[in-house]
Amino acid sequence: MADQFTHLDAAGNPAMVDVGEKQITRRTARARAIVVLPDQVMDLLEGEEIHTKKGPVFQTAILAGIMAAKKTGELIPLCHPLGLDNCKVEIRVNAHREIVIQCTAIITAKTGVEMEALTGASVAALTIYDMAKAFSHDILIKEIRLMEKTGGKSDFKRED
Repeated sequence: MADQFTHLDAAGNPAMVDVGEKQITRRTARARAIVVLPDQVMDLLEGEEIHTKKGPVFQTAILAGIMAAKKTGELIPLCHPLGLDNCKVEIRVNAHREIVIQCTAIITAKTGVEMEALTGASVAALTIYDMAKAFSHDILIKEIRLMEKTGGKSDFKRED
């Protein structure tokens, strides 16, 4: 089974993937996180933002998500440190009154940016939790998942 994991060497020890022989291609990844806030917090929504004493929740989460995506190689032990070409975090409220966070990371490199997109979406969700917890601890981060990736040896797109 150890030979199925890309981050283990032949002896089963943790190892960084050698990307030296891979082709440089444009690679993108988009991840989504969904945060469910209790009604008392959602009722604070004014237009497309929630304002608190700590500041604007969604704008702060966008910045935190971008900063986190840029530091993924420092946070996840076997990720390559990457200089992203672009990173975008978008936050919206869906029809179910859930906060939907999308993080898109783009790079032209020998390795993909799935972990950067997932990290950005995750930290944006955690930032919303941090900024809203003064109102309620009944906050649910119910989903963090890769939605699509392009470039590299295979593309992927989730239909939902």
